Amino acid sequence: MFKLKISLTVLCYLLISGALASEFGVALKVDDIRAQPFGDAKSLGKLTLNEKVTILNRQGGWLQIKRTKNTGWVRMLSIRSGNVAKKSNPANGLLSLASGRAGTGKIVATTGIRGLSEEELRSATFNLQQLTLVESYGVSATQAQQFASEAPLRARQFDYLPVPK
Repeated sequence: MFKLKISLTVLCYLLISGALASEFGVALKVDDIRAQPFGDAKSLGKLTLNEKVTILNRQGGWLQIKRTKNTGWVRMLSIRSGNVAKKSNPANGLLSLASGRAGTGKIVATTGIRGLSEEELRSATFNLQQLTLVESYGVSATQAQQFASEAPLRARQFDYLPVPK
């Protein structure tokens, strides 16, 4: 009987701690939900703008999320983490991203690509297979316009910078 009480106590503790550990977020843009944390992984559906999600895990620049329809991976910059207020300024999510202080803990997290050293540049060799792979990621102007129309993006004309003297 005593072992049963201890087991139930431990089980309750695990359930409560798991519920408290959940982090919530909201989608900042339309994005694909992937089966794995990779850009070329199978798409499980679309995340919609302002959709509320539960953040389950983090891996590199990806977040594993749970929503009412399914569970999957989305890019970190597609989600604003933290408590989701019903009436908030629409620019708050973008401002949080710009400052690097998204989330409740105000912890700065960055993603990016490191530079190459001089030694790495000297030892670099041409790789046709990798070049072909990179070129395969390109999209047509029509595909780019379709992507822009799904997100709240619009074309803007601007002057080029002057030529340095």
